[in-house]
Amino acid sequence: MFNAISLKYFFTTCAFLFSVILAVDGGPTKLDFEGKDKATWNRQVKQFVKTYIQENKENLYKIDKRSSSPFVIIDSVLKRYGLPVQLKYLAVVESELKTRAVSRVGAAGPWQLMPATARILGLKINSCYDERKDYYKSTRAAARYLKDLHEEYGDWLLVFAAYNSGESTVNSAIKLSGTKNFWTLSCYLPEETRDYVNKYIATCFYFEGTYGGALLSKKR
Repeated sequence: MFNAISLKYFFTTCAFLFSVILAVDGGPTKLDFEGKDKATWNRQVKQFVKTYIQENKENLYKIDKRSSSPFVIIDSVLKRYGLPVQLKYLAVVESELKTRAVSRVGAAGPWQLMPATARILGLKINSCYDERKDYYKSTRAAARYLKDLHEEYGDWLLVFAAYNSGESTVNSAIKLSGTKNFWTLSCYLPEETRDYVNKYIATCFYFEGTYGGALLSKKR
């Protein structure tokens, strides 16, 4: 059981290093976005994060301005399930925190859950009401799903990839690559999924990080 208390971001002028430090029962643990290959991290992600934030800064700013109420609900649920509150940024990537968001393939709500997945997670969907669009209920469902995925993979980057493209896709990438290192197996994942993970990291940086002074500042 783990419980997110704080994030610390470490950057140097020579390397682009990122670590999320979580406090847990029994001592600290580390959610490491770099993995073992810091060179790969630096090459694949540094420019993506910079470019993504620069190109989406206006929209991220607007989302941030209306995020207070949604984040209060999401944080409370994530804490109840013993999950890092930083997972709330998945909802930013998924739907921009919009309850009425619906994708072209039928995913809906702030967590963009598909109908079949939502029903498995206990949400009701009928002609009159769709609980995927209820912040509290959909977040509880997403929390259960994310917790199950983490128990399966033990690595948050793989969890994000599976949330986006499905467990079968991630399992196939693991089998083909012979590793569970995300940065090594990412070439076996769809480009959309690779970008999805990078977008989460960039969004997390925007809301909580700093790099090179004002680059990631929320102020325009």
